[in-house]
Amino acid sequence: MDKRTIGKDVEDRAWHWLIKKGLRPVKRNYFCKMGEIDLILLESNVLVFAEVRYRKSKQFGGAALSVTPNKQNKLIKTAQHFLMTHPSFQNYNCRFDVLAYESSPEDSQPIWYKDAFRL
Repeated sequence: MDKRTIGKDVEDRAWHWLIKKGLRPVKRNYFCKMGEIDLILLESNVLVFAEVRYRKSKQFGGAALSVTPNKQNKLIKTAQHFLMTHPSFQNYNCRFDVLAYESSPEDSQPIWYKDAFRL
């Protein structure tokens, strides 16, 4: 499989895994000029912006560490855009999560970093 196909598969797995954990789906792959948010879901009264990462190995720091400060900044700006264009979600508390797959996604659960970073 190519990188794009693997990435979509990993996002699909994370999406369904979070829904099984009780989160309610809102939007997948939200794009704007600032960037992209992989998954947006609701957990009680919290709007969760989730970044999904997969790395075959931890040789270069692993999946979670690939969400660099630059990537975090892009995610924050994209989330702000989402909130501006979807006013029905503006009164929710917000959280940024990272779902990291550190080995074959078929064989593992993601490591779920809730509230992985903040504004």
